[in-house]
Amino acid sequence: MTATVSQQLLDWYDVHARDLPWRARPGAPAPDPYRVWLSEVMLQQTTVAAVKPYFEAFTRRWPTVEALAAAPEDDVMAAWAGLGYYSPPRNLGKCARAVTELGAFPESEAELLKLPGLGAYTAAAVAAIAFGQRAVVVDANAERVVARLFAIDEPLPAARKAIRAAANTITPMLRAGDFAQAIMDLGSQVCTARAPKCLLCPLSDDCKARAAGDPARLPIKAPKKAKPVRQGRAYWIEREGKVWLVKREGKGMLGGMRALPDDGWSARADGSGEAPLPGQWQSAGLVRHTFTHFALELSVHMQREQSAPEGEGEWWPVAEIENAGLPTLFAKAARLLLSA
Repeated sequence: MTATVSQQLLDWYDVHARDLPWRARPGAPAPDPYRVWLSEVMLQQTTVAAVKPYFEAFTRRWPTVEALAAAPEDDVMAAWAGLGYYSPPRNLGKCARAVTELGAFPESEAELLKLPGLGAYTAAAVAAIAFGQRAVVVDANAERVVARLFAIDEPLPAARKAIRAAANTITPMLRAGDFAQAIMDLGSQVCTARAPKCLLCPLSDDCKARAAGDPARLPIKAPKKAKPVRQGRAYWIEREGKVWLVKREGKGMLGGMRALPDDGWSARADGSGEAPLPGQWQSAGLVRHTFTHFALELSVHMQREQSAPEGEGEWWPVAEIENAGLPTLFAKAARLLLSA
Protein backbone atom coordinates (compact mmCIF):
# COMPACT_ATOMS: atom_id res chain seq x y z
CA MET A 1 0.00 0.00 0.00
CA THR A 2 2.85 2.40 0.86
CA ALA A 3 4.21 3.27 -2.58
CA THR A 4 0.76 3.19 -4.16
CA VAL A 5 -0.73 5.60 -1.64
CA SER A 6 2.06 8.14 -1.82
CA GLN A 7 2.14 8.16 -5.63
CA GLN A 8 -1.65 8.35 -5.95
CA LEU A 9 -1.75 11.24 -3.52
CA LEU A 10 1.05 13.10 -5.32
CA ASP A 11 -0.68 12.59 -8.67
CA TRP A 12 -3.86 14.03 -7.19
CA TYR A 13 -1.95 16.97 -5.70
CA ASP A 14 -0.37 17.82 -9.04
CA VAL A 15 -3.87 18.59 -10.32
CA HIS A 16 -5.71 19.80 -7.22
CA ALA A 17 -3.12 21.68 -5.12
CA ARG A 18 -4.48 24.79 -3.45
CA ASP A 19 -3.01 28.11 -4.55
CA LEU A 20 -1.73 29.68 -1.33
CA PRO A 21 0.50 32.75 -0.94
CA TRP A 22 3.20 30.89 1.01
CA ARG A 23 3.29 27.83 -1.23
CA ALA A 24 5.18 26.87 -4.41
CA ARG A 25 3.21 25.07 -7.10
CA PRO A 26 3.95 21.35 -7.64
CA GLY A 27 7.18 20.97 -9.57
CA ALA A 28 8.28 24.56 -8.91
CA PRO A 29 11.41 25.45 -6.90
CA ALA A 30 10.97 25.20 -3.13
CA PRO A 31 9.45 28.27 -1.44
CA ASP A 32 11.35 30.69 0.78
CA PRO A 33 11.89 28.96 4.17
CA TYR A 34 10.93 32.22 5.89
CA ARG A 35 7.49 32.16 4.27
CA VAL A 36 7.02 28.47 5.05
CA TRP A 37 7.99 28.96 8.70
CA LEU A 38 5.82 32.06 9.15
CA SER A 39 2.78 30.45 7.55
CA GLU A 40 3.10 27.28 9.61
CA VAL A 41 3.31 29.25 12.86
CA MET A 42 0.20 31.21 11.88
CA LEU A 43 -1.71 28.13 10.72
CA GLN A 44 -1.35 26.49 14.11
CA GLN A 45 -3.73 29.12 15.47
CA THR A 46 -6.57 29.23 12.95
CA THR A 47 -7.79 28.48 9.43
CA VAL A 48 -6.21 29.11 6.04
CA ALA A 49 -8.88 31.70 5.23
CA ALA A 50 -8.13 33.64 8.41
CA VAL A 51 -4.36 33.41 7.98
CA LYS A 52 -4.14 34.72 4.39
CA PRO A 53 -4.63 38.45 5.13
CA TYR A 54 -2.33 38.30 8.18
CA PHE A 55 0.37 36.51 6.20
CA GLU A 56 0.17 38.98 3.34
CA ALA A 57 0.31 41.95 5.71
CA PHE A 58 3.27 40.48 7.62
CA THR A 59 5.29 39.74 4.50
CA ARG A 60 4.59 43.16 3.01
CA ARG A 61 5.81 44.81 6.19
CA TRP A 62 8.63 42.35 6.95
CA PRO A 63 9.53 40.63 3.65
CA THR A 64 12.57 38.77 5.00
CA VAL A 65 13.56 37.03 8.19
CA GLU A 66 16.19 39.75 8.72
CA ALA A 67 13.51 42.44 8.56
CA LEU A 68 11.39 40.60 11.12
CA ALA A 69 14.43 40.13 13.35
CA ALA A 70 14.90 43.92 13.46
CA ALA A 71 11.21 44.69 14.10
CA PRO A 72 10.13 46.11 17.51
CA GLU A 73 8.27 43.48 19.52
CA ASP A 74 5.30 45.84 20.08
CA ASP A 75 4.83 46.17 16.31
CA VAL A 76 4.92 42.41 15.80
CA MET A 77 2.47 41.81 18.65
CA ALA A 78 0.09 44.45 17.27
CA ALA A 79 0.25 42.95 13.77
CA TRP A 80 -0.52 39.51 15.23
CA ALA A 81 -3.57 40.68 17.23
CA GLY A 82 -6.66 38.63 16.43
CA LEU A 83 -4.83 35.52 15.17
CA GLY A 84 -5.11 33.46 18.34
CA TYR A 85 -2.66 32.50 21.04
CA TYR A 86 -0.07 35.16 21.82
CA SER A 87 2.97 33.08 22.71
CA PRO A 88 3.90 32.52 19.02
CA PRO A 89 4.47 36.22 18.20
CA ARG A 90 6.68 36.59 21.26
CA ASN A 91 8.81 33.79 19.83
CA LEU A 92 8.80 35.11 16.25
CA GLY A 93 11.40 37.78 16.96
CA LYS A 94 13.58 35.38 18.97
CA CYS A 95 13.55 32.82 16.19
CA ALA A 96 14.10 35.42 13.45
CA ARG A 97 17.11 36.80 15.32
CA ALA A 98 18.54 33.31 15.81
CA VAL A 99 18.17 32.56 12.09
CA THR A 100 19.74 35.90 11.20
CA GLU A 101 22.72 35.13 13.42
CA LEU A 102 23.09 31.73 11.72
CA GLY A 103 22.88 33.37 8.30
CA ALA A 104 19.97 31.16 7.11
CA PHE A 105 17.41 28.64 8.27
CA PRO A 106 19.01 25.26 8.98
CA GLU A 107 17.81 22.56 6.61
CA SER A 108 17.49 19.51 8.85
CA GLU A 109 14.58 18.75 11.15
CA ALA A 110 16.96 18.21 14.08
CA GLU A 111 18.67 21.58 13.64
CA LEU A 112 15.38 23.40 13.09
CA LEU A 113 14.16 22.01 16.41
CA LYS A 114 16.95 23.94 18.13
CA LEU A 115 15.49 27.31 17.06
CA PRO A 116 13.47 29.23 19.68
CA GLY A 117 9.77 28.45 19.59
CA LEU A 118 9.91 25.73 16.92
CA GLY A 119 8.07 22.62 18.00
CA ALA A 120 8.21 19.19 16.42
CA TYR A 121 5.43 19.84 13.91
CA THR A 122 6.81 23.15 12.63
CA ALA A 123 10.34 21.79 12.35
CA ALA A 124 9.10 18.83 10.31
CA ALA A 125 6.95 21.04 8.08
CA VAL A 126 9.79 23.48 7.31
CA ALA A 127 12.28 20.66 6.70
CA ALA A 128 9.93 18.93 4.26
CA ILE A 129 8.29 21.86 2.48
CA ALA A 130 11.18 24.33 2.30
CA PHE A 131 14.10 21.92 1.99
CA GLY A 132 12.65 18.68 0.59
CA GLN A 133 13.89 16.67 3.56
CA ARG A 134 11.96 13.53 4.38
CA ALA A 135 9.98 14.38 7.52
CA VAL A 136 6.66 13.12 8.87
CA VAL A 137 4.30 16.11 8.92
CA VAL A 138 1.01 15.49 10.69
CA ASP A 139 -1.40 18.39 11.15
CA ALA A 140 -5.10 17.99 12.00
CA ASN A 141 -6.03 17.33 8.36
CA ALA A 142 -3.31 14.70 7.91
CA GLU A 143 -4.29 13.16 11.23
CA ARG A 144 -7.83 12.65 9.97
CA VAL A 145 -6.72 11.18 6.62
CA VAL A 146 -4.30 8.72 8.21
CA ALA A 147 -6.72 7.65 10.96
CA ARG A 148 -9.28 6.75 8.29
CA LEU A 149 -6.84 5.24 5.81
CA PHE A 150 -5.52 2.81 8.45
CA ALA A 151 -8.77 2.58 10.50
CA ILE A 152 -7.05 3.68 13.70
CA ASP A 153 -9.91 3.65 16.18
CA GLU A 154 -8.09 4.46 19.41
CA PRO A 155 -9.45 7.79 20.75
CA LEU A 156 -7.42 10.96 20.47
CA PRO A 157 -5.07 12.15 21.81
CA ALA A 158 -3.75 8.67 22.65
CA ALA A 159 -4.08 7.66 18.99
CA ARG A 160 -1.51 10.21 17.82
CA LYS A 161 1.44 7.87 18.33
CA ALA A 162 -0.15 5.22 16.10
CA ILE A 163 -1.22 7.85 13.54
CA ARG A 164 2.30 9.22 13.30
CA ALA A 165 3.74 5.71 12.93
CA ALA A 166 1.27 4.97 10.13
CA ALA A 167 2.02 8.31 8.43
CA ASN A 168 5.70 7.41 8.51
CA THR A 169 5.03 4.29 6.43
CA ILE A 170 3.50 6.28 3.55
CA THR A 171 5.81 9.33 3.57
CA PRO A 172 8.06 9.08 0.48
CA MET A 173 11.74 9.87 0.29
CA LEU A 174 11.22 12.11 -2.75
CA ARG A 175 8.81 15.07 -2.91
CA ALA A 176 8.31 14.93 0.84
CA GLY A 177 7.20 18.57 0.91
CA ASP A 178 4.62 18.06 -1.82
CA PHE A 179 3.41 14.94 -0.03
CA ALA A 180 2.99 16.83 3.25
CA GLN A 181 0.96 19.54 1.53
CA ALA A 182 -0.99 16.98 -0.49
CA ILE A 183 -2.25 15.17 2.59
CA MET A 184 -3.15 18.52 4.18
CA ASP A 185 -5.12 19.49 1.06
CA LEU A 186 -6.84 16.12 0.86
CA GLY A 187 -8.02 16.49 4.45
CA SER A 188 -9.16 20.05 3.84
CA GLN A 189 -10.99 19.48 0.55
CA VAL A 190 -12.01 15.82 0.36
CA CYS A 191 -11.48 13.84 3.57
CA THR A 192 -13.40 16.40 5.60
CA ALA A 193 -14.48 16.02 9.21
CA ARG A 194 -18.14 15.70 8.23
CA ALA A 195 -19.47 14.07 5.07
CA PRO A 196 -16.14 13.06 3.50
CA LYS A 197 -16.25 13.02 -0.31
CA CYS A 198 -15.04 9.44 -0.71
CA LEU A 199 -16.04 9.22 -4.39
CA LEU A 200 -13.52 12.00 -5.15
CA CYS A 201 -10.71 10.59 -3.01
CA PRO A 202 -7.65 9.15 -4.77
CA LEU A 203 -7.07 6.83 -1.77
CA SER A 204 -10.60 5.45 -1.49
CA ASP A 205 -9.68 1.94 -2.69
CA ASP A 206 -7.03 1.64 0.04
CA CYS A 207 -9.07 3.28 2.83
CA LYS A 208 -9.91 0.81 5.57
CA ALA A 209 -12.46 3.14 7.19
CA ARG A 210 -14.37 3.42 3.91
CA ALA A 211 -14.29 -0.35 3.51
CA ALA A 212 -15.80 -0.62 6.99
CA GLY A 213 -18.63 1.66 5.88
CA ASP A 214 -18.33 4.64 8.22
CA PRO A 215 -15.24 6.78 7.56
CA ALA A 216 -16.74 9.86 9.25
CA ARG A 217 -16.57 8.03 12.58
CA LEU A 218 -12.79 8.44 12.64
CA PRO A 219 -10.73 9.80 14.21
CA ILE A 220 -12.45 9.23 17.53
CA LYS A 221 -12.22 12.24 19.79
CA ALA A 222 -12.28 12.08 23.56
CA PRO A 223 -15.36 13.69 25.13
CA LYS A 224 -14.89 17.40 25.68
CA LYS A 225 -14.76 18.60 29.24
CA ALA A 226 -17.01 21.50 30.16
CA LYS A 227 -15.03 24.73 30.33
CA PRO A 228 -15.30 26.85 33.48
CA VAL A 229 -16.81 30.31 33.00
CA ARG A 230 -14.87 33.17 34.61
CA GLN A 231 -16.13 36.67 35.36
CA GLY A 232 -14.09 39.81 34.88
CA ARG A 233 -14.24 43.54 34.27
CA ALA A 234 -12.50 45.84 31.79
CA TYR A 235 -12.30 49.61 32.18
CA TRP A 236 -12.49 52.28 29.47
CA ILE A 237 -10.93 55.51 30.74
CA GLU A 238 -11.29 58.32 28.23
CA ARG A 239 -9.91 61.85 28.21
CA GLU A 240 -9.81 64.41 25.40
CA GLY A 241 -10.49 61.85 22.71
CA LYS A 242 -7.95 59.33 24.00
CA VAL A 243 -8.34 56.08 25.93
CA TRP A 244 -5.94 54.73 28.56
CA LEU A 245 -4.26 51.49 27.49
CA VAL A 246 -1.88 49.32 29.47
CA LYS A 247 0.63 46.68 28.39
CA ARG A 248 0.04 43.28 29.91
CA GLU A 249 2.88 41.42 31.58
CA GLY A 250 5.16 39.56 29.19
CA LYS A 251 4.25 36.14 30.54
CA GLY A 252 0.81 34.66 30.96
CA MET A 253 -2.55 35.31 29.33
CA LEU A 254 -2.28 37.73 26.37
CA GLY A 255 1.22 38.57 27.56
CA GLY A 256 2.93 41.61 26.12
CA MET A 257 -0.22 42.94 24.41
CA ARG A 258 -1.80 46.36 24.70
CA ALA A 259 -5.12 46.11 26.50
CA LEU A 260 -7.73 47.94 28.53
CA PRO A 261 -7.11 47.90 32.28
CA ASP A 262 -8.97 45.04 33.97
CA ASP A 263 -9.60 43.59 37.42
CA GLY A 264 -7.11 40.71 37.32
CA TRP A 265 -9.30 37.88 36.01
CA SER A 266 -7.43 34.73 34.98
CA ALA A 267 -7.99 31.18 33.76
CA ARG A 268 -8.11 30.06 37.40
CA ALA A 269 -10.18 32.77 39.08
CA ASP A 270 -12.70 35.55 38.63
CA GLY A 271 -11.56 39.14 38.73
CA SER A 272 -11.56 41.16 41.92
CA GLY A 273 -14.06 43.74 40.66
CA GLU A 274 -11.65 46.46 41.78
CA ALA A 275 -11.53 49.47 39.45
CA PRO A 276 -8.26 51.26 38.62
CA LEU A 277 -9.77 54.63 39.67
CA PRO A 278 -12.40 55.71 42.19
CA GLY A 279 -15.66 57.28 41.09
CA GLN A 280 -18.84 56.40 39.27
CA TRP A 281 -18.46 53.87 36.49
CA GLN A 282 -21.03 53.46 33.76
CA SER A 283 -21.72 49.94 32.50
CA ALA A 284 -21.45 49.52 28.73
CA GLY A 285 -22.46 45.87 28.58
CA LEU A 286 -20.91 42.41 28.45
CA VAL A 287 -18.65 40.58 26.01
CA ARG A 288 -18.05 36.84 25.97
CA HIS A 289 -14.89 35.17 24.77
CA THR A 290 -13.71 31.56 24.74
CA PHE A 291 -10.11 30.66 25.45
CA THR A 292 -8.59 27.19 25.18
CA HIS A 293 -9.28 26.17 28.77
CA PHE A 294 -12.04 28.52 29.93
CA ALA A 295 -14.72 30.98 28.86
CA LEU A 296 -14.82 34.58 30.05
CA GLU A 297 -17.72 36.96 30.62
CA LEU A 298 -16.20 40.43 30.66
CA SER A 299 -18.30 43.39 31.72
CA VAL A 300 -17.13 46.71 30.30
CA HIS A 301 -17.24 49.90 32.38
CA MET A 302 -16.33 53.45 31.48
CA GLN A 303 -15.46 56.89 32.85
CA ARG A 304 -14.68 60.04 30.90
CA GLU A 305 -12.51 63.06 31.69
CA GLN A 306 -10.36 61.21 34.20
CA SER A 307 -6.70 61.34 35.12
CA ALA A 308 -4.49 58.35 34.35
CA PRO A 309 -4.43 55.48 36.84
CA GLU A 310 -1.24 54.62 38.67
CA GLY A 311 1.23 52.44 36.79
CA GLU A 312 2.52 52.39 33.25
CA GLY A 313 0.23 53.00 30.29
CA GLU A 314 -0.42 55.30 27.36
CA TRP A 315 -3.17 57.53 26.03
CA TRP A 316 -4.25 56.17 22.67
CA PRO A 317 -6.46 58.12 20.20
CA VAL A 318 -9.96 56.65 20.27
CA ALA A 319 -10.30 57.30 16.54
CA GLU A 320 -7.28 55.03 15.93
CA ILE A 321 -8.17 52.25 18.36
CA GLU A 322 -8.17 49.67 15.56
CA ASN A 323 -4.45 50.34 15.10
CA ALA A 324 -3.59 49.62 18.74
CA GLY A 325 -3.24 45.87 18.13
CA LEU A 326 -5.66 44.93 20.90
CA PRO A 327 -6.17 41.17 21.31
CA THR A 328 -9.57 39.94 20.19
CA LEU A 329 -11.14 40.05 23.67
CA PHE A 330 -10.34 43.74 24.23
CA ALA A 331 -11.12 44.62 20.62
CA LYS A 332 -14.60 43.20 21.28
CA ALA A 333 -14.87 45.36 24.41
CA ALA A 334 -13.83 48.47 22.46
CA ARG A 335 -16.35 47.79 19.71
CA LEU A 336 -19.10 47.25 22.28
CA LEU A 337 -18.39 50.53 23.99
CA LEU A 338 -18.01 52.58 20.81
CA SER A 339 -21.20 51.14 19.34
CA ALA A 340 -23.05 52.12 22.51
